[in-house]
Amino acid sequence: MNAQQTSPSESPVGVIIVDHGSRRDDSNRMLEQFVEQFRQASRFAIVEPAHMEMAEPSIATAFGRCVAAGARRVVVAPYFLLPGKHWDADIPRLTAEAAKKHAGASYVVAAPIGLHPLMVSVIESRIGECLG
Repeated sequence: MNAQQTSPSESPVGVIIVDHGSRRDDSNRMLEQFVEQFRQASRFAIVEPAHMEMAEPSIATAFGRCVAAGARRVVVAPYFLLPGKHWDADIPRLTAEAAKKHAGASYVVAAPIGLHPLMVSVIESRIGECLG
């Protein structure tokens, strides 16, 4: 699903980039670093990290932050490579639970990264680093 920034007269779109979450702090910090890169490069002013489980911020915390910043529509973008139970069941369920606490806020869940054509370049780059 495409996330479109709304017109200036409407409230902005909030974006939550969610990963699985880890017991390793360095892994969780990497998501925060990616979210900051995304925030700087994208047209979205409200961008929050979230972990599905094992670490904070949770989806509920991130959803609340988006709404507090003025978002009335939230796009949850899974930082997952492939579809699976987390994408089609867990993340939508957690997001629906979070949205119940914020009357008037709507949400959509984007597709995982999947077969996006830019992934070929990413994998090629990683292989090049190994051979470099």
